[in-house]
Amino acid sequence: MTPASDPVAEAAPSPSAARAWWLAIRPRTLPVAVGPVAVGTAVAAGQGEAHALPAWAALAVALGLQVASNLANDLFDFEKGADADDRIGPARASQSGWIAPGAMRIGIGVALAFAGLAGLFLVSVAGWPLLVVGAVSMAAALAYTGGPWPFGYRGWGDPAVFLFFGVVAVVGTHYVQALHFSQQALLASLPVGALATAILVVNNVRDIESDTRAGKRTLAVRLGRRGGVAEYAGLLVFSYGLLPFLLVAAERSAWVLLPLLTLPRALSLYRTVRDETSGPALNAALAGTAQLGFLFCGLFAAGWLL
Repeated sequence: MTPASDPVAEAAPSPSAARAWWLAIRPRTLPVAVGPVAVGTAVAAGQGEAHALPAWAALAVALGLQVASNLANDLFDFEKGADADDRIGPARASQSGWIAPGAMRIGIGVALAFAGLAGLFLVSVAGWPLLVVGAVSMAAALAYTGGPWPFGYRGWGDPAVFLFFGVVAVVGTHYVQALHFSQQALLASLPVGALATAILVVNNVRDIESDTRAGKRTLAVRLGRRGGVAEYAGLLVFSYGLLPFLLVAAERSAWVLLPLLTLPRALSLYRTVRDETSGPALNAALAGTAQLGFLFCGLFAAGWLL
């Protein structure tokens, strides 16, 4: 699954092969994979249980799954007709003919293999539960838009992003270092997952018309534009509103409120999503929400340690 699309120029000349692959992996979405690992590692460090090698391996798994999900989304949306000439988002490699479907499948396999190799190291460190989590995560990366029941087409993308890019990523990163479950890691994962989901919401609000024509019943399609904007607002309120609660429930210092420094940016992005309907404006809001999530996670991790 993929919580974001990488905003680039909608009408661009055919790039070189290397550039096509670079665009296909959607590099601006990669910080979405980095943020949860930083937060999970900060929780482990706060307990005196951080370990560098498992942390780096968790990051490799997260990045590999993110890239595999992006490539799979590029391919399967094209094959299912969701990415057609009427899309208002950035050009896609499969839709544009930059990368052949067979080559794209190989790329997906390489990304999954990269994640799998790093995951095997984590299994050797943390035991068989990580094998189950890794297998489910890989299956979800493909099943978001692929397979016989693509759950992203049925409105389940939002809770899946919250689960995998929030709870699983943060709790899992902590677990492979501390080797035990932590309620603090679970609490810390909640605002992270909400902001990751907000990225997907912008993507889906932007694509309501094309998704409707393609039969892609995202939650934004089901709720309508006003409902999608309300969901975006609710996710922001949830993320920032949790910070004072975490101050008490997780027994942290006031430094855990450090992400509030990004609140003005969040309000500006909400106004854009609420008021703008053009592709370029929503593409910019999507990129801005991804950046917001990364900054929030960085400040959250730093504040947790301080």
